Amino acid sequence: MADLDDLRDRWLRTLLAARGDDTPAPAPERYGEALLERWSEPQRRYHTVDHLAAVLDHVDVLAEYARDVEAVRLAAWFHDAVYLPDRSENEERSARLAERALPEAGVPAERTAEVARLVRLTVTHDPAPDDPDGEVLCDADLAILAAAPSAYAAYTAAVREEYHFVPNDAFRSGRADVLRQLLALPSLFRTPYGREKWEATARYNLSSELEMLSL
Repeated sequence: MADLDDLRDRWLRTLLAARGDDTPAPAPERYGEALLERWSEPQRRYHTVDHLAAVLDHVDVLAEYARDVEAVRLAAWFHDAVYLPDRSENEERSARLAERALPEAGVPAERTAEVARLVRLTVTHDPAPDDPDGEVLCDADLAILAAAPSAYAAYTAAVREEYHFVPNDAFRSGRADVLRQLLALPSLFRTPYGREKWEATARYNLSSELEMLSL
């Protein structure tokens, strides 16, 4: 499981850097605690603090490609902050949460707007070619697709657990449609690092899962 104290430290560093000045604002710790409580909710199986930590780690790997890496890190914190598996508006509600919380926490309006925009982008994971921050966040979020076989298997099992309420045949059909859509993309990853290091493995994992679903 992710180191919660490490996540608290990372939140503190990110929020203080994102404020950008010495304007008085509420202590940042309580916002981090509120987010960690959300990421620890019982309905989560994949979208947990482990996923949060992994996305933050991958943002660090890709940081050189970002225009505003602190906005990307904040977007990682908020991108699944609202998560109910049976709802379709999770990303929008997460973006609105960022729009409410970040100004109160002292983050300037322009950066808050960028964070919310990035969170909404995770609906499609389809950033524009001139959107380096979007490319970094989306690649970091999808990096699990390029995991080693055992980690990828654990990911797919956790996703199935989150959707336990969906009948098996319906889940298999829906999951297969998602995999086909991903495989049809010209590139799963947009950053140079993602294309070089993750693309081939991700396509292998997706193809293998799709083949298993077809049995």
